[in-house]
Amino acid sequence: MSDQLACHKHGRSDLRYRYWRWQPHGCNLKRWNATEMWEKLRGKRLMFVGDSLNRGQWISMVCLLQSVIPANKKSMTPNAQLTIFRAEEYNATVEFLWAPLLVESNSDDPVNHRLAERIIRPDSVLKHSSQWEHADILVFNSYLWWRQGPVKLLWSSKENGACEKLDGLRAMELAMGAWADWVETKVIPQKKRVFFVTMSPTHFWSQEWEPGSEGNCYNQMTPINLEGYWGSGSDLPSMRMVDKVLSHLGSKVSVINITQLSEYRKDGHPSIYRKFWETLSPQQLANPASYSDCIHWCLPGVPDVWNELIFHSL
Repeated sequence: MSDQLACHKHGRSDLRYRYWRWQPHGCNLKRWNATEMWEKLRGKRLMFVGDSLNRGQWISMVCLLQSVIPANKKSMTPNAQLTIFRAEEYNATVEFLWAPLLVESNSDDPVNHRLAERIIRPDSVLKHSSQWEHADILVFNSYLWWRQGPVKLLWSSKENGACEKLDGLRAMELAMGAWADWVETKVIPQKKRVFFVTMSPTHFWSQEWEPGSEGNCYNQMTPINLEGYWGSGSDLPSMRMVDKVLSHLGSKVSVINITQLSEYRKDGHPSIYRKFWETLSPQQLANPASYSDCIHWCLPGVPDVWNELIFHSL
């Protein structure tokens, strides 16, 4: 369990956020069964590829699965960029690969990636695909890192200097295109399952669900109950672009659409109940909302629902 997501350990006392489940209109999701999921994974590699939100989903999956494996039959192999959970009796692994922008970038270090500027090779997935191409089931995500300002492009054919700068959406479209080219040429649906997880919402502005209020996810204990609620943390142009890219890939990619169901869960973020690696100032401590994490999700919690969707799809 990551200290970034262990909300109860870090002082969160209300635990209602753990017990919500997603009930779609018109159908019932398959009930989670860890043993059945392991049978689906027998002899296979399941790999999550993406950013810290996808890492949270990977941690969720490991937590959901590991309890049925005897202690002497499971292991965790941390390898910085690639981390592997192994279940010996099923000859299966559940892995996470840090690749927040999918293509090669200067943010590929899983620890030291908070940089003043982002530089990507928009036409190069080779660095990452060489690690993910042998997995049997792949779960990708990419979104929030493109929302942090302009991105510099360094084309593979040019060795010296970043040659142009694009806004996040257009840079993401280039990266998604390079990723889609890999999927189109390398994925045979009968042999490899590929999932793409849509954008994970943020809850930074309480005025969006409670007009007149000033706050964020801090001290939020119940979901939003307005059906169809959509906050500004989920960017529609980005979602339309991703939809356009994925539509050309047909059956090679299955979409796990988490966005609308997660929009309701303003109560599910760590806010202040997590480990912070930087020292908080007295001013911040006096105003908890000022440093609340309204991006990631407590575990157990919302990412467990995302993994139930994968279980259902498999």
